[in-house]
Amino acid sequence: MKADHISKARRHQELPNIGPSMARDFLLLGLETPQQLAGQDPFDLYRRLEALTGGRQDPCVLDTFMAAVAFAEGGPPLPWWAFTEARKARYGQAH
Repeated sequence: MKADHISKARRHQELPNIGPSMARDFLLLGLETPQQLAGQDPFDLYRRLEALTGGRQDPCVLDTFMAAVAFAEGGPPLPWWAFTEARKARYGQAH
């Protein structure tokens, strides 16, 4: 079940848009609780994940990071694709 507010999320997978793979990515990045996403820079998380995995990440991963950080900072639960336009405007194609 997905949380409708960050205060209700106990595990990463309770966040909107976050499944098992992305939850593992957050742990790899050293983020053990959903609340630790607040104040993070989504682009920094994206670049760090690329460095840690040694490979390119799809730009939709950055969209998902943007959605997760916004939710952790008190935003509404929006789908990751709601952030695609903002990501493209701010970061281009991320590569």
